[in-house]
Amino acid sequence: MEKAVSKRALGPNRVLGIETSCDDTGVAIYDSEQGLLGHALYSQIKTHQEFGGVVPELAARDHIRKVIPLVDVVLKQANCDRKTITGVAYTSGPGLAGALLAGSAVAKGLAYSWGVPAIGVHHMEGHMLAPMLEENAPEFPFVALLVSGGHTLLAEVKGVGEYKILGQTVDDAVGEAFDKTAKILGLGYPGGPAISKAAEKGDPKRFTFPRPMTDRPGMDFSYSGLKTFALNTVEKELIDQQTVCDIAYAFQDAAVDTLAIKCKRAILHTNSKRLVVAGGVGANIRLREQLRSLTEKMRCELYYPRIEFCTDNGAMIAYAGSQRLHQASPDLSFQVKPRWSLEDLPPV
Repeated sequence: MEKAVSKRALGPNRVLGIETSCDDTGVAIYDSEQGLLGHALYSQIKTHQEFGGVVPELAARDHIRKVIPLVDVVLKQANCDRKTITGVAYTSGPGLAGALLAGSAVAKGLAYSWGVPAIGVHHMEGHMLAPMLEENAPEFPFVALLVSGGHTLLAEVKGVGEYKILGQTVDDAVGEAFDKTAKILGLGYPGGPAISKAAEKGDPKRFTFPRPMTDRPGMDFSYSGLKTFALNTVEKELIDQQTVCDIAYAFQDAAVDTLAIKCKRAILHTNSKRLVVAGGVGANIRLREQLRSLTEKMRCELYYPRIEFCTDNGAMIAYAGSQRLHQASPDLSFQVKPRWSLEDLPPV
């Protein structure tokens, strides 16, 4: 027998968001009238560092241990009584199946016990809408570059749920390539910050890496070959600390330059005046410099979420859930979607 869902879900809402797609447990509360009321994050980086990457089973177990304590933390932080929550949003995909199941089960259980609806959120939609949490939020339409974990894509965004994929990776995502190249260079995990730090001491003139798929039309990406080029370079060279830094510089320069080239094509293709960049790689300083220069030349506005919301977080899920709460179902069943296209989402 289904439990009745409170009518508090209609009109203004206050949503608890839960993010467990990979190795970060994020919880937040977003109020449609007051904005973000509180958020907390637990990172599993130390858990996975010794393995050089995320171990799915360990990630799922950690989410199970951390979600409820973080919910309590955020409720206190936001000075909220659970009775004021009008909905629970959770990441239902894409991501690691076990991690998604952990968060989804907790979210459905909380929603049932509180008598409110639960809504599954697309992880990448959460990232795409994260800049809406800022005071200087972008207006629709815009082009979005999403560079998060296993995802690298460009999309034309006309509104919430109105997405057209312009290009995406055909193999490794840029974040995966950073992680794998860092492992090759012995720089540890996560790879993005490690390579960026090493690249600061690199010689810009020593190595030149290719810009994959930029010698042909289109906006798709490929980073597997760039990672292999880094591996081949390591095997050819006498590796010392300076060589590691030089290779890190060349890899980062090629990876970032490729993103900028494809962003330029997307802006020209859509005649857009706004570019949104979201996802963990969006925090890369070199990428920000490149895109700032590009958008200034093209007279295009550039938007990011704050640094702490570039990586996975509960705030973006709470916000996206707030936008879609009217689409929630009282049904207690749920289905996680490790693979899920943005273009399958209904408009709001």
